[in-house]
Amino acid sequence: MSEVVLITGASAGIGAALGEVLAARGHAITLVARRAPELHAVAARCGDQALPIVADVTQRAEVRRAIDTAIAHFGRVDVIVNNVGRGISRLPSALSDADVDEMIAVNVKPALYGMQEILPHFAARGTGQIVNVSSMLGRVPFATIRSAYCGAKHFLNALTATFRDELRTSHPGVVVSLVSPGVVYTEFGVNAVHGGPDSRALPGGQEPEVVARVIADVIANKATDVYTIPGSRERVLAYLGAAADAAL
Repeated sequence: MSEVVLITGASAGIGAALGEVLAARGHAITLVARRAPELHAVAARCGDQALPIVADVTQRAEVRRAIDTAIAHFGRVDVIVNNVGRGISRLPSALSDADVDEMIAVNVKPALYGMQEILPHFAARGTGQIVNVSSMLGRVPFATIRSAYCGAKHFLNALTATFRDELRTSHPGVVVSLVSPGVVYTEFGVNAVHGGPDSRALPGGQEPEVVARVIADVIANKATDVYTIPGSRERVLAYLGAAADAAL
């Protein structure tokens, strides 16, 4: 059996596409999401080596249950992909407490729970990989209406970097990877808090299968910081350079 990969947010979009890509590459996969019918449909497409677990990963106990169930079923987990996320359509001047709380609850805490709850298993085995799915908006906050989503993804990036720094000394066999897609042609936009433009109608985006193949390659080659759209790194460096110049 190839590596065992646990994927959250696996009932649609990037998570579902990743499950299918990894299944085709021979991996055993655990698919975790809240929507049971959609999740089981994805698992059926992935074949016999797919384990669907209905769980709400905004709750720490549910993350722990999903991990424990996967370990009990497959004997181990080699990779966890923290993929859950939700957008928002609201200008920063109009953000409410509830808006900010929702962005942290969905975009930050599930990844933190995943990292923390899988760590004892990885530490005991001396190996493992954490893959956090972020966004270009966590690097360059170019979409003003995504305000608190940008902030949440910046928070996720910081947690990923500091978690990596901590484990580099304490558990050097555990790899911590960050993947930053741009626009992805999913229902992300229409499912955003307060609605908003459909991501599938925006220019310059990627199909979820393309992003899924990038993430699958990250699992294969253990890269630590990857963009899914060519030229993204240069865009980030240009933004940071301009911001640094403006601060002088």
